[in-house]
Amino acid sequence: MVSEFMLQQTPVARVLPVWTAWLERWPTPSALAAEEPGEAVRAWGRLGYPRRAQRLHAAATAIRDHHGGDVPADHAALLALPGVGEYTAAAVASFGFGQRHAVLDTNVRRVLARLEGGVEFPADHLTRAERDRAAAWLPDDDLAAATWAAASMELGALVCTATNPDCGACPVRRDCAWLAAGRPAHAGPPRRGQAYAGTDRQCRGVLLGVLREASGPVAADDVLAAWPVDPSQASRALDSLLTDALVRRLPDGSLTL
Repeated sequence: MVSEFMLQQTPVARVLPVWTAWLERWPTPSALAAEEPGEAVRAWGRLGYPRRAQRLHAAATAIRDHHGGDVPADHAALLALPGVGEYTAAAVASFGFGQRHAVLDTNVRRVLARLEGGVEFPADHLTRAERDRAAAWLPDDDLAAATWAAASMELGALVCTATNPDCGACPVRRDCAWLAAGRPAHAGPPRRGQAYAGTDRQCRGVLLGVLREASGPVAADDVLAAWPVDPSQASRALDSLLTDALVRRLPDGSLTL
């Protein structure tokens, strides 16, 4: 569960050292739930999207309070946990408990779009047709289905990549509709990565970093001074961090996680 939360929109190379340190400090959900949420945000480091840390702490608390401290194996119970959506519930049930579920991340969606759909990329948003297609590819046996889920994900991550796919090394190239069609290019608009430099998201990260590195509360003016480029943007970013409960204002006006 920890790895699935961390790997959302973040590559494995960045996640691995944080994941290792996290599990050394908090080997069980109950151990994490015993700490303040701010400690989870602090340990999250520079993985980005720190609300994931907050939600993981909330999920750990729910697991402690309602599931005896053990991550539930039941798919519906997983889906009911804070911060756990369709993909994460299926991934934990499949990879953690060997159950039969369609695990549809970006890589698997791309593999199936090419293999059966004959197109370079899937739709921008997950569709019912994709869910039905993924379910049809699942083996009937639970363990085989879990193995397929992991294999199809790795195929997309390592071979059937978004750019420069290695079709010559693909084990299912003879059955690939996209390759048979001559690898037609995606007809939609080009996909662009999200801008980061100068955004409110970057500003939030800088302000949060001040508190993450501090050994105690920090004066609000000192936190805001970390973003001198645009004081109004810094104030807006701090307000959003307070609203999201990623930062707390103490009675004396100072700030802490």
